[in-house]
Amino acid sequence: MNKNLEFWQFVAERLKRDERVVLLVVAESSGSSPGRAGYKMAVTADSELYGSIGGGVMEVSLVEQAKAVMSEPGTVVTGFLIEQVHQKDVPNSSGMICAGKQTVIFKLLRPQDADLVDSIVLAQGDRHPEMLFITPNELGLRRHETGTPNFRFQKLDDDEFTYLESLGFKNHLYIVGGGHCALALSELMSKLDFRISVLDDRPELNTLDKNHFADEVTVIDSYENIAEHIPQGDNIYAVVMTLGYVSDGIVIRQFIGKDLKYFGVLGSKAKMAALMKELRAEGIDEERLSRIHTPIGVPINSRTPEEIAISIAAEIIALKNDATLSRSLKEHQNR
Repeated sequence: MNKNLEFWQFVAERLKRDERVVLLVVAESSGSSPGRAGYKMAVTADSELYGSIGGGVMEVSLVEQAKAVMSEPGTVVTGFLIEQVHQKDVPNSSGMICAGKQTVIFKLLRPQDADLVDSIVLAQGDRHPEMLFITPNELGLRRHETGTPNFRFQKLDDDEFTYLESLGFKNHLYIVGGGHCALALSELMSKLDFRISVLDDRPELNTLDKNHFADEVTVIDSYENIAEHIPQGDNIYAVVMTLGYVSDGIVIRQFIGKDLKYFGVLGSKAKMAALMKELRAEGIDEERLSRIHTPIGVPINSRTPEEIAISIAAEIIALKNDATLSRSLKEHQNR
């Protein structure tokens, strides 16, 4: 399940109990800050915590400040910023020495906000999600506009700011081929910020029935038309792990013209070398072929479906967070 969905469900439940909740949101960060934009924590009046904004002594301090906000029954301003610098002996020091800094939004939610939080919960599952909107005195939803970044923060002055965040999944992983490796990868990636779709042409495949981790499991008539099921974009990740050489080639030919954030194909070095040679002989553009991650995953000598899933997930995460790291890993693997 989407972790953001679980988070907002927790907040909604506490508000419906007629309790107040302080919402902490990392609005922006830089350097080696442990918290990144969109990290969230909810602090309740009885000191229950949900989520994280980076951990450590910094988080402990901010939780105490959140409790102090709730202890003031006459609070008028429901939202403000706290800037934390992760160095010693500097203004606004967080108590951490990892370098970098982060800005955290404090937002006091009251029981009368329960209906609004319910609407945020519903928006998490929307395929065309709205955007969360936070200002010092406002919490709401806005229409998502195409091309809008997932996170947008603007500090207008010491007391005014705006924060926008796309709700729902930020990334979409398509797994073509629904066997044991797909099942293991689905389970692992379901714990991250990915909507997962699995596609296969074998309706009788038992691992499709077992796959309760994917958001969608689709049986298609043929891989010849697989391109119709996969969009393109900077948040689209595709992993090909079909039954064999022929079907892999069919899918690759369908995907080769798409602009994907990640395009990986599972297979041995020998098999993939033969397949790539065949594709080159067909005149497929070398630059396009170079975008394919194969051998797939980071080099950990993975053998079991679970180990293979970890290897692939690590490569996807590396690319999502730092493309340079992903290339260096691939260069090491191909030596």
